[in-house]
Amino acid sequence: RYNVAPRSQAPVIRRAGVAQNAAAGPSSSTPSRPEYSSESLVLHTMKWGLVPHWSKTEPPQLNTINARSENLMDGGSMWDSIKGKKRCVVVAQGYYEWLKKGKERLPHFTRPKDKRLMLLAGLYDCATLEGQSEPLWTFTIVTTAANKEFEWLHDRQPVILSSDVAVRTWLDTSAQSWSSELSALLNPYNDPDCPLECYAVPKEVGKVGTESPSFIEPVAKRKDGIEAMFSKQTATGAPSKSPHDVKPSVVSPAKNKRKHETESGSPQKKTKVSHAHADATGASTYGLKEEDRDSDIEIISPPHNSQVNTCSLRSDSGTDPLFRPQAKAHARLQ
Repeated sequence: RYNVAPRSQAPVIRRAGVAQNAAAGPSSSTPSRPEYSSESLVLHTMKWGLVPHWSKTEPPQLNTINARSENLMDGGSMWDSIKGKKRCVVVAQGYYEWLKKGKERLPHFTRPKDKRLMLLAGLYDCATLEGQSEPLWTFTIVTTAANKEFEWLHDRQPVILSSDVAVRTWLDTSAQSWSSELSALLNPYNDPDCPLECYAVPKEVGKVGTESPSFIEPVAKRKDGIEAMFSKQTATGAPSKSPHDVKPSVVSPAKNKRKHETESGSPQKKTKVSHAHADATGASTYGLKEEDRDSDIEIISPPHNSQVNTCSLRSDSGTDPLFRPQAKAHARLQ
């Protein structure tokens, strides 16, 4: 999917059981990060927008799409009951963010330059609501301050886990508590070995429920964009002819008469040519209704040939921006 919004389903990775070496007891060797078997991690589809386990009904507000890293580290928030034991990783290709430009909001897509999957730090919970027989699994995406490279786009960004060690550390809930090691993972993104790229994308991504692979393509390179338009004109233009290619034309007396009448000033039939609207080039921008929230994010799914069900995120404006991963979902950075 290429347009996942809050309250949509998206894939996350969570821990199913203890690590293989966690039950082995104390060891005289130097402690190391637990290694996980494929059975101990689960790829679980959950609803975006965390509903606490004590809830009896699903709240109408979308206040838990994101969790601020500052609240996790400072404590005293609703996240205290789950941050030590219910951490997850949201799998995405990238995320959308809207750039404020006057009264307009222009969508941009951020992803790793090498197009590897983006792994985002998240929290999850499970609640059984009144009148429901099945438990409701939900998640939230952790956000932090934007790094200097992306401050122009928004002052927040999702927490991106860029290494295997970071992912294992975040998913290791064996201690059932928070630690300084976990807090260190919540810094703004800074991995020179895996730089990010960001570019403008089509305005259609702002409409929840629409899906298209073109949503993650740069506007300038779309098939209906300016670059494509000029490339098409160049490709279909009439080839130039050398003097040797030119052949004399033969005009019959009747045709010659009509030609003479035209040249002598007789009325000629005119054909009205209409021009396509400039928007057809795909280069025009669009305006979104100004919201009171700070940002919007959306989740999008991976290519069809991918072996992992990933997604892309998109943020929606809010007091804290919501992050929307590209597993094809919408969210907001906080």
